[in-house]
Amino acid sequence: MSHECCNDFTRSQVLRGVAAEAGRGLPAIEPGMPVPAGTGLTRRRFLSRSAGLALAVYGASKIPLGAFERGIAEAAQGDKVLISIFFEGGIDAMSVLAPVGDPLYPSLRPNLKQAPGAGPTFTEDERLQWHPAASALADLHGAGKVSVFPAIGYEHPDQSHFTSRHYYEIGELDIGQHAGWLGRYIDAVGDQENPLQGLSMDGSLSPMIATAEKPVAAIDSVDSYEMWSRVSEPISDEMFATFARFGALPSDSTALLQVRRATRQTEQLREELGALGGFQSPVTYPKGEFSHKLAGLANYLDQGLPVRVVTLRAPGGYDTHSDQAEDLSKYLLETCEGIAAFQKDLEARGLQDRVMIEMWSEFGRRPEENGSEGTDHGAAGCAFVIGSQAQGEMVGEFPGLAKLDADDNLRVTSDFRGMYCSLLEQWLGFDSAQVVPGAAGFERPRLVKA
Repeated sequence: MSHECCNDFTRSQVLRGVAAEAGRGLPAIEPGMPVPAGTGLTRRRFLSRSAGLALAVYGASKIPLGAFERGIAEAAQGDKVLISIFFEGGIDAMSVLAPVGDPLYPSLRPNLKQAPGAGPTFTEDERLQWHPAASALADLHGAGKVSVFPAIGYEHPDQSHFTSRHYYEIGELDIGQHAGWLGRYIDAVGDQENPLQGLSMDGSLSPMIATAEKPVAAIDSVDSYEMWSRVSEPISDEMFATFARFGALPSDSTALLQVRRATRQTEQLREELGALGGFQSPVTYPKGEFSHKLAGLANYLDQGLPVRVVTLRAPGGYDTHSDQAEDLSKYLLETCEGIAAFQKDLEARGLQDRVMIEMWSEFGRRPEENGSEGTDHGAAGCAFVIGSQAQGEMVGEFPGLAKLDADDNLRVTSDFRGMYCSLLEQWLGFDSAQVVPGAAGFERPRLVKA
């Protein structure tokens, strides 16, 4: 069955794909629409392809010769890692945490309502109940490893996928910022010798880690890193070796020198990352690309790759204007079970105290279902901070259904920028004022164990 999503969501996906192509900007589609972070930057791009794989390294200035090798060698072991996982399309917070104890819930959701007892009770507010497909996340919360935001957002919510997502990506409510909030963090603490300090795992540059100066990377696959070419072995091996020799040649021309550096860097990345393929995990993961990427990421961290921040999309789409129940259940189950396996993997490898996950979406859905057994764009959504060092408590509160906002949407009880400030300060040990405009004005919830 093909389920509906709105035109704004589809356009958003198309434009972001264009913006992620090196050297290309955003086409002018509608006046006033925000440009995705990362658009318009000068990027040095290395491509390494095999059967749908692309490795791309972005930076606003040249990447030094031998950067990858030195970055690995000089990486400070034990650095904290922040992983940002995105529910694309605006996940329905009132399904993930269903207010089965609110008397108005059955009338607002006659078809989509969950029966009391269908999922685990949310222990910090017994009006709420976890979606059955989120049971793995509920178990992690019960173990004190998940902090929950049941109604997160920002003042005067914008219900456009494109604009609201842009706000979350740049960490402010003002369009035009060309670096993501995590990209600005990398610019402040990163270096020119480590393209893996910011890693997008969805094949194109995530606007969240778009930087102004420092290199970051994007990959499609965690299994192999082979440059795409029209020739096969053994010719291809000699061709790549020639690239390396070409890159090592001296040059009096600045432009040619940068071309040669890029060529040699590409071959270094191909060789070094190719050695990490064929990994094995100490735990069993669910099937699916999302879980496989998480398994590969755990292997990267275990191998000592100098990763600081990672971005990854959750499986599927959550712009559920029709036939919501089936799609949300399927994709939520795949996401939550994959994260639970990843947490077990980290613990088996002794990495659990180094890694924190933040899961978010651009907004929630309306409290009242529509006529197509779906939900339309709303305001307050849900977010989660997950890890062994997470405080493991509810942040803000569920505001109830008796008093909605001016647009009849769920009221926001916590600001996403406060979450960012806490993650920067409590987890990454960094002054949030250097990243989040007006940081002093946001309440910092306790997200990390003292």
